[in-house]
Amino acid sequence: MENNSTRPGEVAVLDAVESETRKDHFARIASAQMRLLLEAFGMSDWDGFAESWGRLGVDRYMADGARYRRRRYATFSLTQDAIIRKRHQPHYQSRDYNTLNGGIERWFEPVEKKVASHPVMHAALALTRRLAMDLTPENERPDVWHAEVHQFRIEAQENITGHPTPEGLHRDGVDWVLVVMVRRENVTSGDTTIHDLQAHVAGSFTLSAPLDAAFVDDNHVFHGVTPIQPVDPTQPAFRDVLVVTLRHQ
Repeated sequence: MENNSTRPGEVAVLDAVESETRKDHFARIASAQMRLLLEAFGMSDWDGFAESWGRLGVDRYMADGARYRRRRYATFSLTQDAIIRKRHQPHYQSRDYNTLNGGIERWFEPVEKKVASHPVMHAALALTRRLAMDLTPENERPDVWHAEVHQFRIEAQENITGHPTPEGLHRDGVDWVLVVMVRRENVTSGDTTIHDLQAHVAGSFTLSAPLDAAFVDDNHVFHGVTPIQPVDPTQPAFRDVLVVTLRHQ
């Protein structure tokens, strides 16, 4: 573990996540276990990190014209010993992976500098790197991983459904995906579903508490999230998540 930590509880959780991912190509990580892992990789000041979701910009690239999604974006190079933020660049997915919004360069607002360097962000990146390294066959491990980080807020109103994955059930065209719940406020549904490559349901669960998480082998399963609606339409309703993806450089 990071910082030469070998505490039995942390090792047991890491081993369990890796074992589940090897077996099912995804793992659900409960909030308490995720906190244990991230703290082992240096996490601190969760509240200071989470409050930055209140400053996301509107996603203006939705092909359906919707304005219920807010986000910021950043990229990093991950080596065995370093986490290096890259120059800001567009997010691109081919239409093979994103039939709704793919095929164009999407220039989202960058993740704020203090958020990109925050201990929670670096812990999430370091944990994802560790899982990716452990789960990738040694002869296939790259010297450098390309990491993409997305801050998402999906909003819902009385007459506007929020779609966390408007492209539907999908793969991201990467190797590994980590999704961390930041906050759910006044929403119902938002259930995560995992399907194998033959479209059979492999799992279904709801990330509800802060730090609930899912780790996904993007080469072997599809994932999606059901739409959200407000419980009380007179109050703000939203779903905040952090998404980290890794692929070979």
